[in-house]
Parts: sequence; structure tokens; C-alpha cells
Amino acid sequence: MAPGNRKAPRNAVTSDSTYMLAEFDRDFPDDESCLVWLWNTRYAINGGETAFCERCEAERVFRRYTAKQQRQDWTCTACGLHVHPTAGTIFHKSSTSLRLWFYAMYLMTSTRSGISAKQLERELGVTYKTAYRIFKLIRTELMCQDDDEPLEGVVEMDEMFVGGKPRQSDKAAWEHLGRQGRTSAGVNWAKQHRTPVFGMVEREGDVRAFVVPSIQANTLLPHVTANVKSGTRIITDEYGSYRSLEVMGYPHETIEHQARVYVSGDVHTQTIEGFWSLVKRGIWGVHHSVTRQHLQMYLNEYVWRFNRRNSGARTFFQLLLRSAVPIR
Repeated sequence: MAPGNRKAPRNAVTSDSTYMLAEFDRDFPDDESCLVWLWNTRYAINGGETAFCERCEAERVFRRYTAKQQRQDWTCTACGLHVHPTAGTIFHKSSTSLRLWFYAMYLMTSTRSGISAKQLERELGVTYKTAYRIFKLIRTELMCQDDDEPLEGVVEMDEMFVGGKPRQSDKAAWEHLGRQGRTSAGVNWAKQHRTPVFGMVEREGDVRAFVVPSIQANTLLPHVTANVKSGTRIITDEYGSYRSLEVMGYPHETIEHQARVYVSGDVHTQTIEGFWSLVKRGIWGVHHSVTRQHLQMYLNEYVWRFNRRNSGARTFFQLLLRSAVPIR
């Protein structure tokens, strides 16, 4: 059977995968197919040889010629303008195979808890430095949080801390301080070793998450006004920083976690806590440790993927389309 007539592989009945590795291999078998995809996406009109020439300021026919550079380009037959599909993108001047870049994006969109640079190093057969650079560019340039539309409907909010737990040696040093002293020492330890994170999620909608310097009201509430539509119903736990929400024009309800009440009718924070569980599994189970300096970059990845949790195969192609746009 000719390659063009091969049938697409079928998923098992029990599989919820919508874009399998076999399909990725079929669509992007080599660097050439990736480069042609970039050309068709960025420049070609109707997937052909015609494109808009900036020098001619008109639609022209572009031909493919082998260039001295490692990447190949398309040349305007009228004025000789060279067009490089990778120019200005995250692939610009990269000596790494285009297909490996595409495969890295496929891996990042096909997992829930993320993938580490060490795992990518093993998957791609590249150095750790290259794997980390690929992930960093994808996270910082492509997986930015979408904040065009404010959250509305029913919005849940919660805060958490990212970091380890006190060691036994730390706890032993606090034993003589008494109950109040140990609590104070634990708080001070957390300020030094753990990073506060604040999150908001619209039920059946998007999530936003930010690294914050503290979980005090003057830090959290500006994020609320910037990301949540006025008059939106907000549900939180009983933490004191949220007490001003009602005065700010947000109908506010709380769930009493300290009283071991976690659901009361439709009042709960299970949605945002579910998102936190994905982040925690990813950071502690995959990455093991993330510094405060880079935590927002990792949060953006989890937010981007969560907000497209129902997109199926489109998740990968949405990320791929972003890669075809020149970066800042």
C-alpha cells in the first residue's frame, strides 16, 4: 500500500487519546515536513507556492532552492527575496532538528503533569542544556497565560505554598520554644523556604495562577480586580485576606475548611484545589524542585494546558500555531 493511502491508526476503545504518537509520526516524519508546515502556515497562500513578497509589495511565486545555510529557504522569482520560515521564531538559528522541536511540543501537550528536561534529554538524545533551552523557550514564549477575557460566573480562589517541609533537625531546634514559639518559627521558616502562589478558576472555564510575594490582602486583591469581572460570585475558604471582597462589589461565600466542611451545596473550592493537585504532582513528582525565580514559568505551562483540557488534538496544533508567530 502506498504511503499516501495508509489508514490512520485507531485508538483502543478505552483510550481517551485524541492525537497519538503514530499520528504525529505520520504528520511530521522528518525535518522537511516540519519546514514545509512552517512555510505553509507563515507565508504560503492556500498552501501553494504563492506568497506575499514584502520587497515587491505584491503576491509573487516563490521557488525552493538549496541555500548555504543549514535551513532552506524560499526565493521570490521576481526580486530574489529570500524567506526563511524559521526566522524570528523560537527555532531561529537553532541547530536542533525541527522535528525534535515539534516532538517536544507534542510531549508537553500530551501529558497532564508535565515532563522534565532530563526526560526530554533522554527522549530526544540531546544534551541537558539543549533540552532545558527548548523547554524554556516553549514555556516563556508560547505558553503565556491568556488574560484577554476576565473570569466570570462562579469563580473559586485559593492560595498555596510551593516548597519542601521542615526537616526533623529544624523541628528539633524548635522543641524548646513552646507551642506559640514553634508556630512562629514554622511561619518564618516557610517565608524563607516556600513560595506563595495565588490561583483563580472559573467553573467550567479558565484558570489563572500567579507567584505572589505574600498572601496578604494587599497582594491578592489587585489580582482579583485585574482578572475577575465585577459582580462575579466568588467562593473561597475562610482566610482573612478575602474579607474585603464583598465591599469591592463581589458576592462572596466561604467554605469552612477549619471545621472540616469541604462542600456545602455548590459552595466549595474543589475546582481550584484540583488544579493545585496537578501542579503539585508535576513539581514534586516530575521536576522535584523549582526555584522561586522560575516558578511562574512552570505555572504558565500548567495553566495553559489546563485551559485547553477539552481541546483534544487541537491542543498540540494550537501550540504549534503559536510557534509559527515571531517572538518578541
